[in-house]
Amino acid sequence: MKAMLPGGPDKPVLLGAAPAPEPAPGEALVAVEAYSVNRGETLQLDGGLNRRWEGWRPGKDVAGTVLRAAADGSGPAAGTRVVAHPPACGWAERVAVPTTGLAELPDGIDAVTAAALPLAGITALRLLRAAGPLVGRRILLTGASGGVGHYVTELAAAAGARVTAVSSGRERGARLLELGAAELVTSVEQAEGPFAVALESVGGTSLAAALARLAPGGQLIWFGQAGGAPATLDFFDFFAGPNQASIRHFDYTASAETTYGEELATLVRLVAAGRLHPEIGTVRDWAETNAVIAELRGRRIRGNAVLTVGP
Repeated sequence: MKAMLPGGPDKPVLLGAAPAPEPAPGEALVAVEAYSVNRGETLQLDGGLNRRWEGWRPGKDVAGTVLRAAADGSGPAAGTRVVAHPPACGWAERVAVPTTGLAELPDGIDAVTAAALPLAGITALRLLRAAGPLVGRRILLTGASGGVGHYVTELAAAAGARVTAVSSGRERGARLLELGAAELVTSVEQAEGPFAVALESVGGTSLAAALARLAPGGQLIWFGQAGGAPATLDFFDFFAGPNQASIRHFDYTASAETTYGEELATLVRLVAAGRLHPEIGTVRDWAETNAVIAELRGRRIRGNAVLTVGP
C-alpha cells in the first residue's frame, strides 16, 4: 500500500510503499479518505519530539470507511464511515485502529470535516475539563488561531466563559470572535486581566506574560510550546499579582481517560447539531503534505490542515 514515510530536512515525508497493516483482534482496518496534520507530528518528523519507535509513521487524525471489522466483534461493521485517532501510521491508504479510538459518522459529516476533529478536539475537551468550572470565568487563551484554539474558544464560550483570545494578527484571529471570543488581542501584553485561568501554548516570553495576568490563586495550564523558545520564570514574579497562582503541565495523552471513542462521539454529535464548527484552513491532495507541513511550521495556516487521500 502507499503511505507517507518519514523523510529528511528538505522533505519531511516521502510517498512510498509500506506493509499493509495487520489489525490486532480489537482493531478495525480503515480505508483512509482524509487526514489532518498536527504540529506535534511535524516535531516528531524533525526529531524535536522523542516519541518515535521502530516502524513509526506519522498520522493520528483520520477519517474513512471500515474495510474489515475487528475480529473480537467490537466496534462498527465493515462499510461504516468513521473518524479515528490511531496512535500513528494514519497518513496512508489504510490504517489499523483500536475500536476504542474511533466513532461512527452520520451522513451529514464528510471525511474532510471529520479528519479535523480528533487530536485538536480531544485536546480541547480535556483541556477545558482540566480548567474546571467555566461559567462566568475569564479565560486567557494564547496561540488561539490553531486547531485546538478554535475548539477551545467555541466550547468555552458556549459554557459561559469570557474568553480573551491571543492571535498573531487580527485578520488571522477574526474567526475567533465569530466563535464566541469576547476579546481578541495580538499579544499577551495587550490582554487586560485578571484572569481566573490562562491556557498557554506558545512558550518563550508568552508564558511569563500570561502568568502576570492571572488573578491571585489563578491557574495557568501549559499545553504547548508552539513558538519553539523555552520559557523562563522568576519566582518573585508570583508576588507581582498572581500570588498563590499555580502552573500545571497538560498532556492530553496523560489523562485518566485512556481511550478516545467517547470523546470522538461527543465531537461528532456537537458538529452534527451545529454547536461545534471545525475551522479548516486548507484542504489539499496528500501529494502536497510537505508543502502543508512547511506552511504549518511558518504559522501560515489558520485552524486545521486536511489532506485527502486519492490515487
